[in-house]
Order: sequence, then structure tokens, then C-alpha cells
Amino acid sequence: MENNYSSLEEKFQAKIDAEIKIEPKDWMPDKYRKTLIRQISQHAHSEIVGMLPEGNWVSRAPSLRRKVALLAKVQDEAGHGLYLYSAAETLGIDRDTMYEQLHSGKAKYSSIFNYPTTSWADIGAIGWLVDGAAIMNQVPLCRCSYGPYARAMVRVCKEESFHQRQGFEILLNLSKGTPEQQRMLQDAVNRWWWPSMMMFGPPDADSPNTALSMKWRIKRFTNDELRQKFVDVCYEQAKTLNVTLPDPDIKWNEDRGHYDYGEIDWTEFWQVVKGNGPCNKQRLDTRRKAWEDGAWVREAALAYAEKKQTRKIQQSKVA
Repeated sequence: MENNYSSLEEKFQAKIDAEIKIEPKDWMPDKYRKTLIRQISQHAHSEIVGMLPEGNWVSRAPSLRRKVALLAKVQDEAGHGLYLYSAAETLGIDRDTMYEQLHSGKAKYSSIFNYPTTSWADIGAIGWLVDGAAIMNQVPLCRCSYGPYARAMVRVCKEESFHQRQGFEILLNLSKGTPEQQRMLQDAVNRWWWPSMMMFGPPDADSPNTALSMKWRIKRFTNDELRQKFVDVCYEQAKTLNVTLPDPDIKWNEDRGHYDYGEIDWTEFWQVVKGNGPCNKQRLDTRRKAWEDGAWVREAALAYAEKKQTRKIQQSKVA
């Protein structure tokens, strides 16, 4: 039995090494399945919870154009969550279980969405920095070894790229505005920079899942590699925005061919992950309330489906 399992593992790894996608009905190690369920469900939760800090500004956006664009973006995030819940379901977990894990606090979502949006510039900063970090993380997932996840990410990444441009344009306009608007821009960047840096996860040395995820090609780059790419890109873009990144240690390293950057406060990161961030309680309370308030819709939909099925059975008997 043990030899048979080893043989299956070898064949499984050989498929991955040959860049052949793993599909839902293929054999896979239990740990591969569990790793994917954890990652995809957390990704889905992040898209759904991520609607909240931006939805807060739909009615307060400064123009009709901005309202429509932000509303479209929030709708996109809802769609991303649904794609990803569907991808996770192919691994054998049902959607109600994933919802229960989110609402109970058992499942995590990206720590970035536990920070408040206190000004319109925050919406731009989320687009530029948060969605920018998400793109760094997610584009390699289009080549993930698990087929349903990889295919879902193609559309997600196209839409996220648009969101990032939208956020950058908001900040670019503010950078050309009044001194007060420029100060608002700088304040937003100051507050969102470090949480965005934390989005890539803990340093590789402290990340328990990275090595196996790299071996199975769920991930293509380590946390630190992605974080470095993010810094290199953002530093150059910040020049266009005429904004200063809040890290006095950023400087070009000729030997490495990359920008060096300062120490990240990982104590803050773990505090937020453990539920002690500025908006953790508020975010989960809002999600639970939405679930409870929507119970009648789910019940009505199920009752309608059952009635329709009963009528179809009765008609087939008559025929």
C-alpha cells in the first residue's frame, strides 16, 4: 500500500514537473488538496471582504464618473469571489462550509482589508498599492498547477489590472490638484504602503507553506521575490505621482540590481492576522449581518427550485 502511494506521488509530481495541469478528477495528495482549499478559499474571502472598505465610498465619490467606476470595481470583486469559491468547490469543499469558516473566524482573508478608508485618496491608494500587490501575487497564479484555479485567475488578473490603473489615475489627478489634495495623497500613501508590503506574506524563512507550494507549482515565486518586484515597480511609479514612499531606507543597490528597503513591522502583521487590526471586528460583523439578512433570499430561491422540480416531475408523469 505504501509503495503504491509513493508511485502515485511520483506520477503526480512528474505531471507537475512536465507542466501538465492537475484537474479535479485526477489523483492528488491530500496535502495538495488541503493546501489549495486553504489558499483558494482565503483568496475568495479576501475578494468578498475587500468590497467593504471601497463600498464605503460609493455614495461619497466626488463625481458621477467616479461613483460608476467604483461601483463597477466593487461588482468585479464580488465576481472574483464567486469564481474562486467555484474553483475551491472542485476540490470537494462546499460553499456553505467556506462561508461558515469565514464567519466564525476560522478562515483568514488578506490582512490589508482590516484597515479603514478615511479619505477619497485611500480609494486611489488601494487601487495603486493594494491591487498592484495583488497583481504581483496573482499573475503567476495563471500558471498554477491546478487547472480550475489557473483558469479562474486569467479573468481576475485582467480586471485587477484595470483596477490598478483606475487607482493610479485617481492619485495622479490628486497629485496635480491643490496643496490640500496633494497632502491627502501623501497621507494615504503613508498609511497604505507598509500594509501593502505585508500582503505578500511573512519572510520566506518564516513561511511554513512556501517550499511545498513552490515544489507543487501552486506558487511560482517566493514571498520575498514578489515583495522585491513590488518595491522596484512602485518606487519608479511614485516619481510620476510626485509622492514619497514612507521608507527612508529605500535606495538603489547597484550590486543587486534592486532597491533595498527598510524593515517591516511583522508584529503589526501578526496582530492583524490574529484579529486585532483596526477593522477586524467591523469587517466580520458586517459579513455576518449580510449573511443573516440574506437568509430569506436563499430560502426563497430554494423553495422556488423545489417547486419547479416538483412541477416538472408531475408534468412528466402526465405525459
